[in-house]
Amino acid sequence: MSQPIFERDPSDPERQEINPLLKMALELGPLLVFFFANARGEWLAERIPALAAFGGPIFIATGLFMIATAISLSVSWLLTRTLPIMPLVSGVIVFVFGALTLWLQNDTFIKMKPTIVNGLFAATLLGGLLFGKSLLGYVFESAFRLDAEGWRKLTLRWGLFFVFLALVNEIVWRSFSTDFWVAFKVWGIMPITIIFTMSQMPMVMRHTLPEEGEEEESS
Repeated sequence: MSQPIFERDPSDPERQEINPLLKMALELGPLLVFFFANARGEWLAERIPALAAFGGPIFIATGLFMIATAISLSVSWLLTRTLPIMPLVSGVIVFVFGALTLWLQNDTFIKMKPTIVNGLFAATLLGGLLFGKSLLGYVFESAFRLDAEGWRKLTLRWGLFFVFLALVNEIVWRSFSTDFWVAFKVWGIMPITIIFTMSQMPMVMRHTLPEEGEEEESS
């Protein structure tokens, strides 16, 4: 059987797992590079003159963001011989909108990237519900054992949360400075996502199915 290109289903016993801390570093690393490069763009250009070809700080940050994203995906591939779906989707949009940003010297494109990514995830989850599919179950099946109603509720809430993130990104980049947008993208979105995730745990617990051993004892 040929090796799949994309990561296996969470319930697949042959799925290769990455150390959680390393996985977090691979996901957050490019964002931290983006933040640092934007904050110290001129300093970086002075020490690495080739970076000046990108343009100002936001364009240097965009170029390094694309490079860091490519490295992150490459490391994931080397460790598991598969590509993670969500980081890959985000990465493709980073490359497309990053290239447009650098080519046209217009930072609007990279600022719209989170809107496009979150909008895409929202459309996927909410669109799946329209067809009776709770797609979030395929992502978190190995972490939670929920009944059908639980998966439906969790998928709906995450879909609406992605809509919220897309709207927030639009408000922030259109209303505040580039530096504020970069800082919010790195230091604001993650705490908001953690708080939202934790707020869903009571509902998850209510819809968690009993373990097989518990089912036998109760019957």
